[in-house]
Amino acid sequence: MIINKHTIFLGIGSNVGNRKKHIESAVNYLEEKISGLQLSKLYETKPWGYKNQDDFLNAVIKGKTSLSSLKLFQFVKTIEKKVGRIKRFKWGPREIDIDILFYDNLIYKDKNLEIPHPRLHEREFVLSPLMDLDPDLVHPVFKKTIRHIRSRV
Repeated sequence: MIINKHTIFLGIGSNVGNRKKHIESAVNYLEEKISGLQLSKLYETKPWGYKNQDDFLNAVIKGKTSLSSLKLFQFVKTIEKKVGRIKRFKWGPREIDIDILFYDNLIYKDKNLEIPHPRLHEREFVLSPLMDLDPDLVHPVFKKTIRHIRSRV
């Protein structure tokens, strides 16, 4: 049986507690279902959306998975719970946040999930770590490279 491996990019961030430890824990859990995992540098960034909170540590992960996009979404939400995420309010403080940025060249939207991530092109804290991993990656909606999009932010 041939299992298709999908190339994925995940955004990961934390601004509550031991931020680096939360990211390391999440990466360890992600390795259960993601192979060839590559992690960008960690970036300390100002909060986006709700500003009255501590700075974030952010990174991007690249890897391969045989999970469908919806199973991957469920998997990362389970990891957020394992690491200790407490739901507060939109764009509020987070022990860990894991977003699917890209899943192959998939363009998908439902009430819970949108791929590619709908605001990644506005967020330096996503674009800079993406540049570390694959500056020539082409955004499937905008048909522009990450390098090009990053130069405009």
